[in-house]
Amino acid sequence: MEPQVRLRPPANRVDPRAVRYWMTGEAISNGVVVVVLGVLAILIEPARAWLLLALGVALLIGIPYMIIMPIWRYRVHRWEVTEDAVYTLTGWLWQEWRIAPMSRIQTVDTQRGPLEQAFKLSSVTVTTASAAGPLKIKGLDHEIAAELAQKLTEVTQAHRGDAT
Repeated sequence: MEPQVRLRPPANRVDPRAVRYWMTGEAISNGVVVVVLGVLAILIEPARAWLLLALGVALLIGIPYMIIMPIWRYRVHRWEVTEDAVYTLTGWLWQEWRIAPMSRIQTVDTQRGPLEQAFKLSSVTVTTASAAGPLKIKGLDHEIAAELAQKLTEVTQAHRGDAT
């Protein structure tokens, strides 16, 4: 008989460096938009006023978003692994709690993009047969992510189940 797994808030926060990582990612995205609009405003004189207006709106929305979203997201994002399940809480405006019982886990992956590597962070993806998709734990210290992937692999191999 499989143990009862209940939805509850996970205990662990992501790494504090995730805040700077998310801010940097947003700064890069916003910077691209601002540069493109600025260059177009210089090159296309008849549309200059509209392009500068769009640039101003992009800055007006982008800068507060770049500052507020990572801080708020850090306060929300949680994860935990027990002997029975993987728990995640993600999002910032729209929050999602997820549980993956160990017997249902199919694969465990780690990812490190260039920006994550610069901040010494990684993401862990736990794939199940769920239609809701995989559980993703983003913003982990790269060493903790490697240990977590190893632990999940060992625990899932020890659980008997069809992982469906």
